[in-house]
Amino acid sequence: MLFHSSLRRELSRSFGATLIVLVTVVMTMTLIRTLGQASRGSFNPSDVMLVMGYTVLAYMPTLLTMSLFIAIIATLSRMYRESEMVIWFCSGKGLSALLPPLMRFAWPVFAVVAALALLVLPWTNLRIEDLKNQYEKRSDLERIEPGQFQESGSGTRVFFVEKNTISQQSGSNVFIATTEGGKETITSARSGRIESLPQGQFLMLSNGQRLESVIGTADLKVSEFEVYGAQISTDALSIAAYTPVNTQTTRALIANLTPASLGELSWRIGLVLAAVNFVIIGVAVSNVNPRLNKSVNLVFSLFTFVFYYNLLNLGQSWIASGKYSMAIHMLTLHGGIFVMATLWLAKGHNNWHWHNLSGHQAKKPNIGTITS
Repeated sequence: MLFHSSLRRELSRSFGATLIVLVTVVMTMTLIRTLGQASRGSFNPSDVMLVMGYTVLAYMPTLLTMSLFIAIIATLSRMYRESEMVIWFCSGKGLSALLPPLMRFAWPVFAVVAALALLVLPWTNLRIEDLKNQYEKRSDLERIEPGQFQESGSGTRVFFVEKNTISQQSGSNVFIATTEGGKETITSARSGRIESLPQGQFLMLSNGQRLESVIGTADLKVSEFEVYGAQISTDALSIAAYTPVNTQTTRALIANLTPASLGELSWRIGLVLAAVNFVIIGVAVSNVNPRLNKSVNLVFSLFTFVFYYNLLNLGQSWIASGKYSMAIHMLTLHGGIFVMATLWLAKGHNNWHWHNLSGHQAKKPNIGTITS
């Protein structure tokens, strides 16, 4: 049908343009946030672009759904403003007849959203966690940066080196603060170098001072040294075997139905169900008054999108905490929105009004016949 093909072409153009804009905005915001995390030591600065790519890929289900929703709203609203919908209605088609062509256009988007939410999303989260853990597993020597205070992996030491030589094996004005075994130790030296001994790698300090005190007492022990060796472990940090629930595959979540797993499942499945509901909502809310500002309908639609996704996040947290059942959440949220959107669509399709529903109709004026 000519109308269907023209509708799909316009939807394709609007969907593509909207997706490009949204991806660009999200990439910019993600880049700024990732650079901030890298500056705080959460990621390796050389992995910033990689982390940004994984993060944007994790946002793609939401971006695809939002692009589809905005494309439907923008296309149908333009058709209302330019009276193209009048031609559609005059041809004997109702508002609900728009759903078949829209669903034929949207089903590839549904398939991509389902694949991303159920398969790709846990993989991207796992890759981000792996990059973070690899950077956290650096040895204490690798954490030392010239001119910066750096904390050790165990959190018991703070290092400062004013300047490193070209070989990165020695430095000047070394400072080490240690809190361990109920004691606080501050060691400073004019220079230091790294030496490998049979017992391990040592930071050999020269011409310095060592202050040692017991926590909670006023005792202070001061000693000076010409050479002092501080052993620094180069073994990778042992991190507890903990796998975040958002990095587990969908099959693993189904196999282990804990409250946290059910909460993550409700989020992933909810992304797909929300995409379907937004098509119906888009048709129902696209009717606009040509006299109103054209951005009013779009702002209302974006508010609806944000509200829906906030309910998704809230439901996930409630299910994970055990306060809410996943079945009740899915039925109440997605089923309830589906019913409301369908009723809203039926109201526009059948041109229902409150006085029709209440059984009251406007009285027609009694016009008498004129006889000759």
